[in-house]
Amino acid sequence: MTDYQTPSTHDFVNEWAHGLPEKLLEISNLRTYFFTEAGVVKALDGMSLEVNKGQAVGLVGESGSGKSVTAQSVLRIVPRPGRIVDGSIKFEGEDLLSKSDDDMRKLRGPKMAIVFQDPTTSLNPVFTVERQLTDILMLHRDLTKEAASKRALSLLEHVGIQEPEKRLKAYPHELSGGMKQRIAIARALSCEPVLLFADEPTTNLDVTIQAQVLELLKQLQKELNMTMVMITHDMGIIADMTERVTVLYAGKVMEVADTPTLFRSPKHPYTEALLKAVPSVKQTRALEVIPGNIPNLIEPPSGCVFNPRCKYAKDICMKQEPPLEKAEEGHYVACHFWRELKLEGRAG
Repeated sequence: MTDYQTPSTHDFVNEWAHGLPEKLLEISNLRTYFFTEAGVVKALDGMSLEVNKGQAVGLVGESGSGKSVTAQSVLRIVPRPGRIVDGSIKFEGEDLLSKSDDDMRKLRGPKMAIVFQDPTTSLNPVFTVERQLTDILMLHRDLTKEAASKRALSLLEHVGIQEPEKRLKAYPHELSGGMKQRIAIARALSCEPVLLFADEPTTNLDVTIQAQVLELLKQLQKELNMTMVMITHDMGIIADMTERVTVLYAGKVMEVADTPTLFRSPKHPYTEALLKAVPSVKQTRALEVIPGNIPNLIEPPSGCVFNPRCKYAKDICMKQEPPLEKAEEGHYVACHFWRELKLEGRAG
């Protein structure tokens, strides 16, 4: 797991000097359910998120929190038997849920894209790298085959692929995991999208390659002034890669804050537990394990969904769901007792 230091400085845009930031993505009360034989899985159950243009935002939580389903919902690629049943998703002010499938296909690539966690499954094994890049460019950028090939070569150079001419002719199985992920990033960026989802992009890579891929994404995000949503369970990646964070648990938002504030002064017990479960080079005590597991989302707990695992839980937590409240400017939390609790952050 990635080690981290608490972020202390970020080049935040001065909203008062430059005007309010431009909202790129607005998700409100989103509910995405999976209708299985065992019952209805409430993967997202009232999730809300705002992302400003040019921002690097994190979605963090354990597996099963709803992070990947959020990206799938925005891109309208929720696999069956999943379905968006309520809420709204606005991108550049337009309602994505009212768009046709054909309209969404035109948006995916030129406007929004995703890098999946496993490039082995996201790249097509029967086509060369060149074919997988040029097909997208010819479709969305209306380039000739020759122009698309030149652009594909440039993309591989841009993401740091050695011997790019040779790699264009290769099939995915002939490449290393790190190289495949770089190609997946090149493919996602081929049409210069405004919004990029990076869905656990380093999960299947060794530590050295993880660091290289993350540095590449950070560099590209700044160079292209691209908006990025980093989806991860790793608080170290959150510290290094993002300006603002939304903490998800069991399909619900637990806490939202800018990254330094979240690390220094968490307001939700789940956020505190995530921070305590991550190692640090300065760690002098044993790591604390979060007891229990993500609940069954067919029959989630009543009240606060985190209450079965929360050491601070009281009777009201089991009976009444806490609202997402404003704790301070830019900081929101869904906990009945956030005013009373003195939670422990991370100093590094």
